[in-house]
Amino acid sequence: MADITRPSIRLRPSEQRVLLLVGDALASLIALFSALYFWREYNRFVLLGRGFTEIQITKFQLTIQVPGWVYILPIIWLLLMVDLYEVHAAANLKRTFRGVAIAAFLGLLGYSLLFTFNQEPNALPRIVVGAFLIIASLLTFGWRSAYIRIYTSAGLMRRVLIIGAGHAGHTLVDAYKSINPPPFFLVGFIDDDRSKSNKKYMGVPVIGTNKRLLKIIDEYKISDIVVAITGEVKGNAFQAILEAQEYGVEVTRMPIMYEEMMGRVPIHHLESDWVVRSFVDQLRVRGLYEVIKRLMDVLGGLVGLAIFGFILPFATLATILDTGFPIFYSQDRLGSRGTSFKIYKLRTMKQNAEEDGKAKLASENDPRITRVGNFLRKTRLDELPQFWNVLIGEMSLVGPRAERAQLITQFQKEIPFYRARLLVKPGLTGWAQINYGYVADVKETAVKLEYDLYYIKHRSISMDIQIVLRTIGTVLRRGGR
Repeated sequence: MADITRPSIRLRPSEQRVLLLVGDALASLIALFSALYFWREYNRFVLLGRGFTEIQITKFQLTIQVPGWVYILPIIWLLLMVDLYEVHAAANLKRTFRGVAIAAFLGLLGYSLLFTFNQEPNALPRIVVGAFLIIASLLTFGWRSAYIRIYTSAGLMRRVLIIGAGHAGHTLVDAYKSINPPPFFLVGFIDDDRSKSNKKYMGVPVIGTNKRLLKIIDEYKISDIVVAITGEVKGNAFQAILEAQEYGVEVTRMPIMYEEMMGRVPIHHLESDWVVRSFVDQLRVRGLYEVIKRLMDVLGGLVGLAIFGFILPFATLATILDTGFPIFYSQDRLGSRGTSFKIYKLRTMKQNAEEDGKAKLASENDPRITRVGNFLRKTRLDELPQFWNVLIGEMSLVGPRAERAQLITQFQKEIPFYRARLLVKPGLTGWAQINYGYVADVKETAVKLEYDLYYIKHRSISMDIQIVLRTIGTVLRRGGR
């Protein structure tokens, strides 16, 4: 074990996202100035071919004014890259290549639309935009490839030890095994239960007890410890953890590590007062956030209703030709604090889809969905009427999905903390909607709740903006659910 070194730098996901953002920003700035230089040299080459002298070319170039919008190209590039600031996606080379390619394509598509409808095409320098997209793509992919190599380097990855080889520890291993590439190197478990000694779970061994904790830390060069013990940590285990922390090892509780890895909350491994500690105390100090969020909702509601007004005639005609009337359907949903309100959506299912009157979850490839309805769902155009609910304050742009009272009554009996999702306004889109697909049973509904609770706990303006941008990307890719 002498060749194993403990990593000196331990970056959390939030810190990794900042690093990624800084790297992408530098790449896009270099791409912008390189594109402007290339544009200048191209103009010089063309003018030389026309017989201009160097002095004439210099005077001519001084008269050329670069459109002001060109300087926001790096910001646009960062927005197009929003899907790649999820740390697991950023650590995957194939997903990174695909994300950069999609960003370049969307940038080219957006510019093409502007160029087509602009009255003065010369005001939109094609060479600058084209060169920027090519250079930004190459630089970003190059730097991201280097990041992935460093991120997955065995010498730099965190070395993690789990205290507790029970259900909570096994759940953490299951989550770890589901991530590719792995976010850290998982060394093993320690557990005082002698019956678990030298056993393995999913290939992860139990390598000792708490009495040997410091020796194991030194022998295996452990950088992080995850406490996966249900209930209170007592006796020798508590003292060993304290000594490990004094030794310079970072100590994290299992639910926190699970959140970091999966972007959701492990509802089956939380204590009964978790809602109070995580949500109620925080709700009192988020006044500024709520004000800014409401301003975003009003602006978004107005923009969304304008888009809806443009789309409605086409959606109406397509629906009538496909399955006839009605165009809309309405349902009662529960909002913040359990307040009932009515939503309207463009109809995507056959008439009388719930003939028995019982609420049913929509599933993937649901036979009740019409041909036009399938397109409306994939592009999320069926949700456009809900911008009215956003505008009048019954909903928000971002939040948990507004659910029916019948389903909430059913789920809160079977899923821990289910009603906690009513602590905030429901959203037109949300963390669960962009990270998880259709749910067909209670187990999958519980997973979606984990995403909702993660959002409620960590919500911020930056997170809301990220969700909105990722939703726009989903709409453009027709990846709605």
